[in-house]
Amino acid sequence: MPRQRLTLPRIAAFKPKSEGFLWDEDAPQLAVRVRASGSKNFIFQSGLGYRDIRITIGSVDAWTIEAAREEARRYQRMIDEGKDPRDVLRQEVEARKAEEVARQAVADAQQVEQRRQALTVADAWPAYVAARSHKWGDSSRRDHEKAIQPGGERITRGRKKGQGEFSLPGMVYSLLAEPLKDLTSERLAAWMQENNERGPTEAAKNYRLVRAFLNWCAERPEYSGIVCPDACRTSEVKDHVRAVKAKGDSLQREQLPLWFKHVRALRNPVHAAYLQTLLLTGPRREELTALRWEDVDFQWKTVTIKDKVEGQRIIPLTPYVAALLAGLPRRNEWVFSSPSAESGRLQEPLKPHKNAMEAAGLPPFTLHDLRRSFGTLAEWVECPVGVVAQIQGHKPSALAEKHYRRRPIDLLRMWHVKIEGWILEQAGISQPSEEQAAGLRVVKA
Repeated sequence: MPRQRLTLPRIAAFKPKSEGFLWDEDAPQLAVRVRASGSKNFIFQSGLGYRDIRITIGSVDAWTIEAAREEARRYQRMIDEGKDPRDVLRQEVEARKAEEVARQAVADAQQVEQRRQALTVADAWPAYVAARSHKWGDSSRRDHEKAIQPGGERITRGRKKGQGEFSLPGMVYSLLAEPLKDLTSERLAAWMQENNERGPTEAAKNYRLVRAFLNWCAERPEYSGIVCPDACRTSEVKDHVRAVKAKGDSLQREQLPLWFKHVRALRNPVHAAYLQTLLLTGPRREELTALRWEDVDFQWKTVTIKDKVEGQRIIPLTPYVAALLAGLPRRNEWVFSSPSAESGRLQEPLKPHKNAMEAAGLPPFTLHDLRRSFGTLAEWVECPVGVVAQIQGHKPSALAEKHYRRRPIDLLRMWHVKIEGWILEQAGISQPSEEQAAGLRVVKA
């Protein structure tokens, strides 16, 4: 067909019986191709060397005539430059794809960073505990659990004077919803000020927990850059951290008769035995409440204690303590059992001790004061410091203690029996002989 200037009416009127081409007069390489199905598309057709090149530009419904002409001229310019338009188009498609991939990668990175910037203390705290808790003792684990408790639980026992009926939230709980990036010096200073009103000692402990948490986050790639570990180190925050004074309370020699008299008079024999054993062996309170019958060897006169430092330690079973334990009922696996406790063992021995102290007119010693008293009273028999530390489960403080002192149980027993005998003598109590202690039997409940 002769070339004609393409117009919309001419394109609409062009209806060949089969496939046909309507060539444009203005752009010689442009034509409208009509297929047998009736579809109409703009095409470009030309040659490069000995090769024929035909490219479909697009549907006549999607392209205007002028746009199709400009696209045909663009393809022809490529050919004039010796380029195959199909290769150029392929490169353009690949470039657009690469650009889209890069644009999507930037968008994804921005979303990841936005999510990272929105991470809260509640998001990172469980990961911190999971990563570090294997290095903590039971007490540290409980401190971290207590710090984020929401509170609101009914207090059924051990409620302090002035305390409400329901438990308060943990001191770190108010920070859980805070984004990590917002834990600034100003926010932490206000947080410390609030907690100091509840208790400066507990607030100082929780400050140290948060400080260690932020230091850990700063070392992790998923949190680095959004936390400021130095926020805890500014004077603005540290001024609110009250110094914890070392406690120095312990039983004096002249207080021993009154202490033993009123502790032995307690109605519950388990409470009485527990408190006396705590004073005469010097363990941590939880170490003693967790004592099982399988840990007590009456034959070889030893006690195996679960130790937070070494995992476990073996101490002597002294005559008087052996008599105390042998007189206890064997209700279950626990030495200091409690039928009313869900765990089956003694949970809160502080209250009976407080009652005994009030009845005796003595200062309100804590259970840890009894552990401290053991170490203090042991000096009266001039017991080596390392022996007391090994019995109590303290970390060795000197190089010789760390690497060169491994005292056998017999040597510990010699000194431990002396310590127990001296304490009982000051209290006016006779220490059982080794033969008497060897003949004791555990009471069956």
